[in-house]
Amino acid sequence: MSWLVTGGAGYIGSHVVRAFAEQGIDTVVVDDLSSGRHAFLPPRTPFVQGTILDGPALEAAIRHHDVQGVVHLAGFKYAGVSVSRPLHTYQQNVTGTATLLAAMESTGVDRIVFSSSAAVYGTPDVDLVTEATPQRPESPYGESKLIGEWLLADQARATGLRHTSLRYFNVVGSGTTRVFDPSPHNLFPLVFDALIEGRTPRINGDDYPTPDGTCVRDYIHVADLAAAHVVAARRLDAGEPLEPVYNLGSGDGVSVGQIMRAVAAVTGIEFAPEVGPRRAGDPARIVASGELAARDLDWRMRHSLAQMVESAWEARRAAPDA
Repeated sequence: MSWLVTGGAGYIGSHVVRAFAEQGIDTVVVDDLSSGRHAFLPPRTPFVQGTILDGPALEAAIRHHDVQGVVHLAGFKYAGVSVSRPLHTYQQNVTGTATLLAAMESTGVDRIVFSSSAAVYGTPDVDLVTEATPQRPESPYGESKLIGEWLLADQARATGLRHTSLRYFNVVGSGTTRVFDPSPHNLFPLVFDALIEGRTPRINGDDYPTPDGTCVRDYIHVADLAAAHVVAARRLDAGEPLEPVYNLGSGDGVSVGQIMRAVAAVTGIEFAPEVGPRRAGDPARIVASGELAARDLDWRMRHSLAQMVESAWEARRAAPDA
């Protein structure tokens, strides 16, 4: 018996695969390698190169590897880009999820942990986001993730599917020097690439109503995130009750300015970040409560900001193209 991890060759997915392996749970990965890298996977991990839009291939993988449950991370994850590519986003994230659920139903697989997103909240008007905070997504990406949650809930009512969705915010750090975040849109890679190339990192706005004038966000370590996926899968296997959604949040926030200072301290590269204008639509603060996840998924922040930066920097410097 094994768990299927879609998107398992990605930055987050490969950490989830490693977390399952550490607990002695077999996995099989399906990934089209559009953003993932086969080298991110632990050696000898069963791997199927393919897309979640290919239902027959998913059914074949599920049957061949005796899959009992699914962790669904595959999808198009760039919120900003999704505004100019809405149809692609919906195809990957909505049609792909529906295709996966159909493959699960036809093969009798009845449990799934879904990688959702804090993007479902849009720009919340509360200091601390909870699962009860109204969902008002502001991008096709956020909308597609919310629709994914709806698909799971509808399938549960129709077939008894056991499921939970994990909403998370800014995922950083690394649990191994073999895996780094290669995204061209995330803050840590942008800052590290600038330093490696001898450029000065940039801040978008320093006049927000926050302690240091820069945006405050919820940053969580990827290894902590991966561990929560394992607990969720184990509870689904055991038939234990889970909430339909959980926020994996810190309950606190870190400003972009604090991150810049931590990067300078960890790397030993002194710099004063350039300050550009605010980006349209950037709220001053988005921070979530992880109280429900702490109760049910052993969720907690096991890494400090310095450890997040240090582990991410070590992994980035170990990358072949560093």
